[in-house]
Amino acid sequence: MAAKRIAPDIESDDQPKEKRMKSMPSFASVIGEVMMAKSLQSFVNSFEPLLRRVVNEEVERGIQRTMRTMTRVPSFRIQAPEPACMQLMFVNKDLPTIFTCNKITDINGDSLNLMLVEKIGDQIIRKVPQHPIKVEIVVIDGDFPSTDRDIWTVDEFNGKIVKERSGRRPLIAKDVHYTIKHGYCVTLGEIEFTDNSSWIRSRKFKLGARVVPGTSSDGRILEALTEAFIVKDQRGEVYKKHYPPMLEDEVWRLEKIGKDGKFHKRLELAGIKSVQDFLKLSAIDSIKLKKILGGKRGKAGIPDRMWDSILKHAKTCNVGNKLYICQGSNFTITLDATCNIFSIHNIDGELYSNSDFRSYIKNETIDQLVKNAYKNWASLQEVDRPVNESLQLSQVFLNFVSIITKFSHD
Repeated sequence: MAAKRIAPDIESDDQPKEKRMKSMPSFASVIGEVMMAKSLQSFVNSFEPLLRRVVNEEVERGIQRTMRTMTRVPSFRIQAPEPACMQLMFVNKDLPTIFTCNKITDINGDSLNLMLVEKIGDQIIRKVPQHPIKVEIVVIDGDFPSTDRDIWTVDEFNGKIVKERSGRRPLIAKDVHYTIKHGYCVTLGEIEFTDNSSWIRSRKFKLGARVVPGTSSDGRILEALTEAFIVKDQRGEVYKKHYPPMLEDEVWRLEKIGKDGKFHKRLELAGIKSVQDFLKLSAIDSIKLKKILGGKRGKAGIPDRMWDSILKHAKTCNVGNKLYICQGSNFTITLDATCNIFSIHNIDGELYSNSDFRSYIKNETIDQLVKNAYKNWASLQEVDRPVNESLQLSQVFLNFVSIITKFSHD
């Protein structure tokens, strides 16, 4: 019985071994695979140098073809900025908004000046050229250079020169050629734009100055550039604001007040026609003036930000050297052209000190006297502002008193 039990166990134990023998490779096949792998590795080792050499030759040949193409086509050439020991420079670089058919001037209304300099680090040294240098004024795109760099190549500069639109006159006319010779700089004469700047992407121009190609043997001279500015058509000049405004300017010359706009019409209805009228009322009653501008907005008037902008521009006005005298029963006040107190005298002609002056400005009597002066402005005595104010104010008052006395006797 025991033998019968063992037999099945042995039989069942031998069956999976036969299956495993079928899935395992033979010794001969393993040896064959090893020999094949060794032969393949030997082939790769012997073929690799040849493959590397062929690849290197093809890569070098491709690079040479590309370089020949780049040198033949100018747009692919890489040109490093040439070192410039000298450069042209505008003395006054800041330009205001310019109108066509008007002389180009700087922000102060002065003619532009161009000079030759040598820049060593941050130091700028003015130079007198050994030989006359012929210079040409050109128009440059307002976006050039694209970064804050202060050096560029000739090709980069020339590539940003703006030419006139098709069918138009040259973009800048009249005196565009100059010669720098004996002096440090040359003053630019009559130069004017014939077209606005709205048609280019940046909507701004720069003036550039370059040495006329082929006229200088002094090596590379870097070109000059102004700051960017806007050019508008001349017909827009009649509506432009004045910086600074003048006392006699119409009130719409102030910022935020458009010609024939709602603010302009409201002010005119209230008798505020000039910048001087605006400043006088702002000194007497600024709340009333804000309400006039605000129209139907009621007590609020116009927004504070807009009011501040208008008033700030108005106060850049030059008030001139005229003074206006108003005499009261106890005080005599001297006002400037915008109805601000210039000085205060008592009935004896004594000029108040600065400390007393500040305290008396808030005095109700003085305040009423100023308001009366505003209402009767046309009847005030007009005098010239003294050259030495501290010494001659009393003399101004005495002269006024003598005039009044003379008329009273007559």
